[in-house]
Amino acid sequence: MNIHFIAIGGSAMHNLALTLNEKGDTITGSDDDIFEPSRSRLAEKDLLPEAFGWFPEKITKDLDAVILGMHAKADNPELLKAQDLGLNIYSYPEFLYEHSKNKTRVVIGGSHGKTTITSMILHVLDYHDFPVDYMVGAQLEGFDRMVHLTDDNEFMIIEGDEYLSSPIDRRPKFHLYRANIALLSGIAWDHMNVFPTFENYVLQFKIFIDTMVPGGILVYNEEDEEVKKIVKKTENTIKKEPYRTPDYAIENGVVMLDSDEGKIPLQVFGKHNLQNLAGAKLVCQSIGIGEEEFYEAISTFKGASKRLEKLAEGKSSIIFKDFAHSPSKVKATTNAVKEQFGDKKVLACLELHTYSSLNADFLNLYQNALEAADEAVVFYSPHAVEIKKLKPISKEQIATAFKRDDLIIYTDPIAFKDFLFSRDLTNTALLFMSSGNYGGLDLNEVKKLVR
Repeated sequence: MNIHFIAIGGSAMHNLALTLNEKGDTITGSDDDIFEPSRSRLAEKDLLPEAFGWFPEKITKDLDAVILGMHAKADNPELLKAQDLGLNIYSYPEFLYEHSKNKTRVVIGGSHGKTTITSMILHVLDYHDFPVDYMVGAQLEGFDRMVHLTDDNEFMIIEGDEYLSSPIDRRPKFHLYRANIALLSGIAWDHMNVFPTFENYVLQFKIFIDTMVPGGILVYNEEDEEVKKIVKKTENTIKKEPYRTPDYAIENGVVMLDSDEGKIPLQVFGKHNLQNLAGAKLVCQSIGIGEEEFYEAISTFKGASKRLEKLAEGKSSIIFKDFAHSPSKVKATTNAVKEQFGDKKVLACLELHTYSSLNADFLNLYQNALEAADEAVVFYSPHAVEIKKLKPISKEQIATAFKRDDLIIYTDPIAFKDFLFSRDLTNTALLFMSSGNYGGLDLNEVKKLVR
């Protein structure tokens, strides 16, 4: 097939382009800018556009498909040309569905934990040489890329994002997959710019369940009240499989999971990750992996990229980074580090970076999110607030929202960096939580702080 990507440089988009190129399709693409690592990876396969920008002349009747990225706008000149020519235009999730419509689709959804759960499932399947197609939101150890498509594999494992599909398709991505097997990890209001009320946000998960293929299997977190409510109310004729946090203990700094097979040592930690593991196990069993096989494999799982990822460790200090930005995930991650390293001082640094987290109406949801930290820092950029065209927020608003009198707040990246490098991290666990980069902070420099 001849396939053109509008906004080829995105994390998911460039991975799909690389995968289709490897399958033998002819790939072209455009974007107004492309950053690393997408840039180098596309260049290596001669898929990097010769010039940045939008070029309607690239859109011809010879194209079998155009894949439209969320980064593009509805008035994108290449998109308008494709529409004028009547070409087949797919959003990213539409294309994945078309590829997998004759496969068993396993979709992992939820406000948090879906990347980790998807990663756990793929790790276990790979460990047992169980071939599947997949799409996951993070680079995994042992996997070349985030997307893998074949004509032969029976199963397709998909991380089901609830964000919008494309500039011309305002449906959440996970509505388009029509899952045969699905998992719901939890519901905590996010993407306030798209879902203006909590009720509207919850509705998207109800629709997700309703779009499942009748007779399918829904694995769900029964410890999440919102998930329980919508699962109970659905009229879809599906099998419902609940899970909850398994029993575990921390012995000599190692998480030991209780199981019928005995105690299983794990390389991940935190209650939320144990909860994720329980969901992943049920999904794997639905696919055909036995419980004993699951435990054998999961004991070697080290975690997904940017999800409680260990940056550096010294004799008495350790540094982690995590993608956490929503209130529920910030709280779960901070609690996990404190539980695991209770003998150390926990210094938690959170960047408010997303549209929701920088919205004054959303801030109060962060109440007590950093409570478990011995010392807590919040960084945000007033310029980022301007770019997102939001009302200005003050340090006082943030302090009030977090309900922590000793909260340290920075808006200047240099001052924040000076603060970090002035700290003595002896006997300290330093935690970075953000989907941004703290105004350009080089975490490789921060690694030097370990003691």
